[in-house]
Amino acid sequence: MPDLTYAGLVAGGWRELDFEPFRHGVTVHWMAKGAAGEPSVAILKYLPGARIPRHRHPGLETIVVLDGVQSDEKGNYATGTVILNPKGTEHSVWTDMGCVVLIQWDLPVEILEQEHKRD
Repeated sequence: MPDLTYAGLVAGGWRELDFEPFRHGVTVHWMAKGAAGEPSVAILKYLPGARIPRHRHPGLETIVVLDGVQSDEKGNYATGTVILNPKGTEHSVWTDMGCVVLIQWDLPVEILEQEHKRD
């Protein structure tokens, strides 16, 4: 059984989890999947070059980068970084080298632009 403590996840325990498709280039392991309008907690694994289109946060989003570097319009966030995206904020997300993040959404995000799939 994987170590799902914070220390265990940071140490790479996420590698033992099962992931399923989430978005193009991104897989998910749901730790707590809320129904529509409810909070969710997940681990997202991004392939190199993966991108989440511009979206709005109707509630707080909290991210901890477990591995690699995640980027948005405000900067690059390396392993160990905690990112807070307050209610009402908008951004897109990408990674050049790939990354893994622990993410919590108060409410599901609202996608604002069409997702472009790469071959």
